[in-house]
Amino acid sequence: MEHQTHLFVCRGKHVVHVNEVPFARSSLNHDDIFILDTKSKIFQFNGSNSSIQERAKALEVVQYIKDTYHDGKCEVAAVEDGKLMADAETGEFWGFFGGFAPLPRKTTSDEDKTDVSFPTKLFHVEKGQAEPVEADSLTRELLDTNKCYILDCGIEVFVWMGRNTSLDERKSASGAAEELVRAAERPNSRIARVIEGFETVMFRSKFESWPQTTNVTVSEDGRGKVAALLRRQGVNVNGLLKTAPVKEEPQPYIDVTGNLQVWSVNDQEKILIPAANQSKFYSGGCYIFQYSYPGEDREEYLIGTWFGKKSVEEERASAISLASKMVESLKFLPAQARIFEGNEPIQFFSIFQSFIVFKGGHSSGYKKYIAENELPDETCKEDGVALFRVQGSGPDNMQAIQVEPVASSLNSSYCYILHNDSSVFTWSGNLTTSEDQELIERQLDLIKPNMQSKPQKEGSESEQFWDLLGGKSEYPSQKLAREAESDPHLFSCIFLKGNLKVSEIYNFTQDDLMTEDIFILDTHSEIFVWVGQQVDSKSKLQALSIGEKFLEHDFLLKKSSGETPIYIVMEGSEPPFFTRFFTWDSAKSSMHGNSFQRKLAIVKNGGTPLLDKPKRRTAVSYGGRSSVPDKSQRSRSMSFSPDRVRVRGRSPAFNALAANFENPNARNLSTPPPVVRKVYPKSVSPDSAKLASKSAAIAALTASFEQPPPARQVIMPRSVKVSPETPKSTPESNSKEKPISIRIESLTIQEDVKEGEAEDEEGLPIYPYEGLKVNSPDPVTEIDVTKRETYLSAAEFREKFGMAKDAFYKLPKWKQNKLKMALQLF
Repeated sequence: MEHQTHLFVCRGKHVVHVNEVPFARSSLNHDDIFILDTKSKIFQFNGSNSSIQERAKALEVVQYIKDTYHDGKCEVAAVEDGKLMADAETGEFWGFFGGFAPLPRKTTSDEDKTDVSFPTKLFHVEKGQAEPVEADSLTRELLDTNKCYILDCGIEVFVWMGRNTSLDERKSASGAAEELVRAAERPNSRIARVIEGFETVMFRSKFESWPQTTNVTVSEDGRGKVAALLRRQGVNVNGLLKTAPVKEEPQPYIDVTGNLQVWSVNDQEKILIPAANQSKFYSGGCYIFQYSYPGEDREEYLIGTWFGKKSVEEERASAISLASKMVESLKFLPAQARIFEGNEPIQFFSIFQSFIVFKGGHSSGYKKYIAENELPDETCKEDGVALFRVQGSGPDNMQAIQVEPVASSLNSSYCYILHNDSSVFTWSGNLTTSEDQELIERQLDLIKPNMQSKPQKEGSESEQFWDLLGGKSEYPSQKLAREAESDPHLFSCIFLKGNLKVSEIYNFTQDDLMTEDIFILDTHSEIFVWVGQQVDSKSKLQALSIGEKFLEHDFLLKKSSGETPIYIVMEGSEPPFFTRFFTWDSAKSSMHGNSFQRKLAIVKNGGTPLLDKPKRRTAVSYGGRSSVPDKSQRSRSMSFSPDRVRVRGRSPAFNALAANFENPNARNLSTPPPVVRKVYPKSVSPDSAKLASKSAAIAALTASFEQPPPARQVIMPRSVKVSPETPKSTPESNSKEKPISIRIESLTIQEDVKEGEAEDEEGLPIYPYEGLKVNSPDPVTEIDVTKRETYLSAAEFREKFGMAKDAFYKLPKWKQNKLKMALQLF
């Protein structure tokens, strides 16, 4: 079949809209992007008034056409408007139109009309007719669950369907909306249908007030109807109306074996804190931290500020200024964080590992503030009464927060340390676990290392304990709620004269992050401000202000706290706790040129970009100390207190056992980062490949626990079929590599050969799987029931778990337990 030549027009900076236009010179103009699809070559004509970002997005359509209709084997050429006959490809392009001729001015079409002056109107639908709703302002209370409504916003028209409406009423409302958009003298409109309880952010943003949660009673019959409607719209409703599953412990996604330096802020200067005290903060102070850790192929940095709840505004401003200078001195390469007490992210706690917050402070700004306002000095004293709430998930993530020394500060879900000058009490709530109680022992080594504690169990406290707290009183039992992570949202940002304008990008991918722009990734519990390499220096310095403005405006209507953690991330230095939200290829941010030039190189060269690796500076030691970590400062198995009378938490037997497994030179990732396919894989020798096999198998296996974002799709005209775009490569799509399942199988067999030898040396008894299950009718006796899986043979272990034992034991503990529970071994 002979190839038909087609001409398409592309519009859109972040979302490309494509339409086929007549194959004629009169279709071309200076404002848009055009794609000419010929038999042997695809041309992209860039109008002189189009932006770099629009040109880059249009290349996604070029790639789609190339892969779908040419089997990826045709040439691609870019033609610049105004170059005339400067090169052969330009001449070839104009040859299809009978030679070059001046282009006409673009005429305004229906598609170009906007709704700038179009007022938003609300209609309720009665018997198929749209009747206007009279109201001074749009509020949620105007919508009745027994009716259907039409919200006319010009280009966007929403049909809102109440939960208790019938199918006929909903069809009638949709018909009324279609009749409305056919009216003359109105912009070209899109109709979107929303169901009560599942309103989109875009719909809710049209109302002046919308409650955070809405209580709607729905019958089982109603649930089925709503689910059917959602399925018809392509929504996956599995589990949508069921009770939410138990949330797993969040993971830090950062290497926690790096080097940490901390400074306290005193007026306009920063003072380096000794390593033994760098995890002890005061609520009235401001702090700066610099953390360096091994990255993919270079040292990475995170520089952040931490503000106590009672810190003063002047010292907060000083901390931000000093931290910004540190980032600027490293050529904006480090990621930057702004963190408030009580809103610390998991990365922060994992870096500090053991973290303590005392009341009060020692900075001159804090002292001056309480003196001017005649406030009492709450600074914690050795001989005073102090109560600490202990929290965390383990020895690498534990905190002690000083609270008011009164009984109402207790909580049945936590453990506490209470002390005065002569006594130390530990208190365990009835809802705490043995892991929680172990954390008390570890924190005692830091808070009161030289005193023996008096354990107290909830319900059997001594009189002396209550006397220190000023007597008994009621206290809560529910665990303190923290901001939960939700589905991430990506926004492009324009910040002009203090005003922030954002536009959401749906179904985003890494390719949406363009080097000329600034973007915000909102995960609900924290936000990331991503800054492209080609953003000007002035805008780079405004990145934190952009993040603060975003929180202030609350674009997602989620009632965000202004103290939500903010990260500033520079292109090319993205930390793993940012890239995990994408299918990430680190080579893309290291290419030459602007967004269009980079993407054109990939489209032309079949995904082989030219790399431009930035030179990395060595770590700067702002306190006059070497940036090389002192192992005595960052030991994970001991506390920082030099004068302890005892070490809690680790027995001699445990230390001896751990010594056999710990490798001081091994990099210890608390959670593996997402799998990344490099454009230029590092060459490996047979020896290095053999050494890398184990880590490769584990990385491939553990990657299965993470859910990648959905693939982005290009909206194509009717004549061009839509399919997931192909230029964005994923680890699984590399045809030059073996499928992951095959690689895993071959690697696992190699692992088992070694493991079989180890088992013979250990001489452990082997039992069948059926006798080791927790619900076995004929259970095996005289075994360690906490490690049932160790008694499986190598072959049966591989059959059940899909991996070798040593690979399994390198997984994080929570993943081990999850697998064991699935197999009824836990």
